[in-house]
Amino acid sequence: MKPIRSAPALWPALWPALCLPLLLVACTTPGTYGPPLARVQLAPTGAAQAAGMNPGGLLEFRQAEGVVYVSGRITGLKPNAVHGFHVHEVGDCANEGMASRGHFNPNGKSHGMHGAEDAHAGDLPALKADANGAADVRVELRGVSLDVSPRGLIGRAVIIHRDPDDFKTQPTGNAGPRPGCGVIETTR
Repeated sequence: MKPIRSAPALWPALWPALCLPLLLVACTTPGTYGPPLARVQLAPTGAAQAAGMNPGGLLEFRQAEGVVYVSGRITGLKPNAVHGFHVHEVGDCANEGMASRGHFNPNGKSHGMHGAEDAHAGDLPALKADANGAADVRVELRGVSLDVSPRGLIGRAVIIHRDPDDFKTQPTGNAGPRPGCGVIETTR
């Protein structure tokens, strides 16, 4: 008969199994856990039918250490197409999304590619739809916050454009009509 190992003798064998989950949580990107602080429910505008699109989806916003993390899934896009994607300054989807006015630009910069030092705060990466017309969104936004301040995103519109953004044409990127829109709202 073999002797039963005592609890202290088991610790070296159990240590990785007990500590690995804690290590994984500690090493993940800040803000990816916990409840979202804001959401936007995207829906078609009056421009959707003419664009041959029916955009919809839910994006969630979390903030940690000065970065706003945006994640979600958008459907109803043109299959295998690229679409301009921006935060606009006014949270109003009326008039085929035109009531949202221009890109969110609290720093008075030129339109450009997301992450460029001289781009609008509302310039987001292009949406690249798959064969089913869906696109996953994972974006980090810097220099903005989840509040109603001049740099705040709450109450602003997220717009999906029919066409790709050329990242050059000022101030819009020549991305065409606005078939998808939603207003960023706090979850609290």
